[in-house]
Amino acid sequence: MTRALISTAFTARSTADEVLRGVDLAGVRTIVTGASSGLGIETARALAAAGAEVTLAVRNTTAGEAVAEAIEKSTEGIRPRVVRLDLADRTSVTRLVHAWNGPLHLLINNAGVVTGGLERTHDGWELQFATNHLGHFALATGLHDALALGAADRDGARIVSVSSTAHMRSGIDFDDLHFERRGYDPQIAYAQSKTANSLFAVEATRLWASDGIVANAVNPGGIATGLQRNFTPEQKESLAAAEAAGVFTYKTVEQGAATSIVAAVTPEFARSGGHYLDDAQEAYTVPNDADLAQHPHGVKEWALDSAIAKRLWSVSAQLLRA
Repeated sequence: MTRALISTAFTARSTADEVLRGVDLAGVRTIVTGASSGLGIETARALAAAGAEVTLAVRNTTAGEAVAEAIEKSTEGIRPRVVRLDLADRTSVTRLVHAWNGPLHLLINNAGVVTGGLERTHDGWELQFATNHLGHFALATGLHDALALGAADRDGARIVSVSSTAHMRSGIDFDDLHFERRGYDPQIAYAQSKTANSLFAVEATRLWASDGIVANAVNPGGIATGLQRNFTPEQKESLAAAEAAGVFTYKTVEQGAATSIVAAVTPEFARSGGHYLDDAQEAYTVPNDADLAQHPHGVKEWALDSAIAKRLWSVSAQLLRA
């Protein structure tokens, strides 16, 4: 018997503030990665306005401090803490993990990068996969014990993994994760990393639900943010074609952040993880050969496959141990 999809009272037009109306997050310790621009700023601001103790994990701490100041003024609340985090640098991730003290209740893996061509980290890893997936994987696994403390402290901890409709373009190529043999296509590389974000939520929930930790992936929808600043002309043309085909309609950042907040605070996802959310609802699953234009709000099977998720977790852990 097919399980009914999880639904909420919110829609594609809902804003983060609307999701949080009447929600008191006092004492909820939160990390938001990539919180110096776009969705990250709005996600952090909305959580702080609801009383959460927010840490902005950003590459540019000067920009982060400016965001923290703006959030403090706009919410008349506690100024968010700012810490440096470069997800493409294993040392940076390790430094944040070791510096964290006490429980963590909510981890929002929001940061992301898009490249116009092939770029690699110091480890030789393809930059989009390394940043969008491996860096967040290292951060979450490193903070597992803090999340477990948070779960015991407040009857549950949550991870939100920001994915994308782009996941529908590619599964995981385990034979060539870092484009060492195949020709480089930045859109396929980005898609692979976004599929990985969803698979992380699947396996993290399987492994950690017994610790009171659940993870869900979200598609925020089409939002004009700094993420597009490195797009090539071809990427821009592809985006325009997708919009023209009705694959997405642009949202405001307030609406885009709403689905992350739904996964972070609503009771429907308090103890249920391994899902992919779109427009504030659990998305329906489509076959791997489904056409994106016909299923703009679906999630492909390869992004929720438990066997693939388990394999990716193992491969990711091995890479980080190397």
